[in-house]
Amino acid sequence: MKTLTVRLPEALAAEIESESRSVGISKSDVVRRRLEAAKPRRPAMLFDLATDLIGSVDDARVPSDLSSRKKSYLKKLGYGKSRPR
Repeated sequence: MKTLTVRLPEALAAEIESESRSVGISKSDVVRRRLEAAKPRRPAMLFDLATDLIGSVDDARVPSDLSSRKKSYLKKLGYGKSRPR
């Protein structure tokens, strides 16, 4: 295991020491536990977030070839043209 030296504010060091005594583990173990608990989890993939939306649009107004002909549909709608403000 690697060693890392960190300078902590007095209040945080006292809190870690107090927790260490009350639980009966080393200060290093307390810090390790806190770091593990704060470790970010694997971010969800965009596909995982959108799986419930895929195929959810069932509307006759939406063309079936929208993904392959998006530029022509956007052009018909006037997307990208200057508009008055």
